[in-house]
Amino acid sequence: MNTAVLKKLRSPRYQDLDWKTVLFVLVIVAVFIRFPFFFRDYVDRDESTFILMGQSWVNGNLPYTQLWDLKPPITFLYFAIIIKLFGKSFFAIRFFGAIMVALTSLFTYGIAVRTTSKKVAFWVAIFCVFFQSLFGSLQGVMSEHIGTLFFVAALYAITYKIDAKWFFTSGLLLGLSVMTKLNMAYPVFCLGLYFLWEGFQADHALKNIKNLVFMGIGFFVTIGFTALPYYLQGDIQIFWESIFEAPLAYSEGKFHSPWRTLPYVGTIALLLGIGFYFRLIDRRSKNIQLLTIVVVGILISYVQSGKVNGHYLIQLYPFILIPVGIAMAKLPPIKSKYRTVLIMLLILIPMESYLEYGNIISNNIKKGSFYNGEGIDVPKYIEGNGLETKNIFFTEYHIGYWVLDEIPPTKPATHPSNITREELFPFMDNPRKTGVEELKYIMEVIRPKTLVARSGKKIFDKKLVDFNTYIDGYLEKHYKLKATVGRGLIYQRLE
Repeated sequence: MNTAVLKKLRSPRYQDLDWKTVLFVLVIVAVFIRFPFFFRDYVDRDESTFILMGQSWVNGNLPYTQLWDLKPPITFLYFAIIIKLFGKSFFAIRFFGAIMVALTSLFTYGIAVRTTSKKVAFWVAIFCVFFQSLFGSLQGVMSEHIGTLFFVAALYAITYKIDAKWFFTSGLLLGLSVMTKLNMAYPVFCLGLYFLWEGFQADHALKNIKNLVFMGIGFFVTIGFTALPYYLQGDIQIFWESIFEAPLAYSEGKFHSPWRTLPYVGTIALLLGIGFYFRLIDRRSKNIQLLTIVVVGILISYVQSGKVNGHYLIQLYPFILIPVGIAMAKLPPIKSKYRTVLIMLLILIPMESYLEYGNIISNNIKKGSFYNGEGIDVPKYIEGNGLETKNIFFTEYHIGYWVLDEIPPTKPATHPSNITREELFPFMDNPRKTGVEELKYIMEVIRPKTLVARSGKKIFDKKLVDFNTYIDGYLEKHYKLKATVGRGLIYQRLE
């Protein structure tokens, strides 16, 4: 390791920090925290779906044409690139996810350092790694990780230099962010309104409006290039319906309600309000105004979607941690006698990672491999015992399709829960109209020889009584339980 870097780490003089040192530290922290999860079959089921979509793209099928999921195509492009370059590698997918988290935190540092001290900016970046990697199903690679990197980079570009080429670059990045996670269109729109308002307020109104126009051009250039493959293939309608119309239908689903988002939205709004009221955050700072506008846009998107999963908050962390860090820096300094306690708390924060280190070591001792989880063990059992793989239906652990080099039986089955989201069927070009009809088609027409479920859990959400009643009865009549691997249940068709 470079001796200058070592010296800075041993005796932290924050004013001497440069971006290379900060990036080095962030990569080390991100990889250390996330490393044991490089070997897990999946952390969140959405990631498994993204991998399937990426593999389908590598095989020559544009997203939404063979398989289908409710995300814009840049999400799947990340996985397609990794699979194309490194093959079927959980390690590569997760390693570059860790690098992505480090880069997001680096850009967060870059924005913060223009607003506060290097010391505060550095610790904001460290906690940005923590919050993107811990406290829930965040150790995999989620669409929010990818989209947030593009958005933070875009915001950094326009805080770094204010001229047309940087606004154009920012527009390109904002377009990539929206084409990764559509709800980021809300903060993009809010940013546009802010710059429009600022342009008419400033002395150099013409220049500011020109910068905004260049940002808009960059944004639509990205959208255009994303749509181009579909246009050339004659599938532009699939592109439009899957990316723009389907999410609106999804947000109106029966399990979504704006009221469910109030605890998250209210807490963030309250924190910002307290910071501004007690002048812990300078609302006259342009960078603080930009961050606030972005946070407001993201919160509006949560309300509109009527749902906030834990991984949705990844989008919020970089932008809210900066004002929180600034506010905390203005509080009375921590007394020296409490600093040891604080250091111990910092060491204990990645407890999930420590437990997972123990898990992979234990798995290696028992099974001879660091790779673990039913999504890996179940396909290994199926192959080892010569069970049917071409006609298989994973109601759980659907990363198994990828491991076995197979595809789901129908488009809605790409993500098992999509079978129940019949409001999305028209955008999949699916001939069945209802979820139960789709399930019956899979079970009674396709008739999978092998079916995989999970013990101790209903196949579908417990609220979906019709689905569970049908599948439970059908399994009892037409299938037998062949084996139990971990929590994975492997059923074989009787006839």
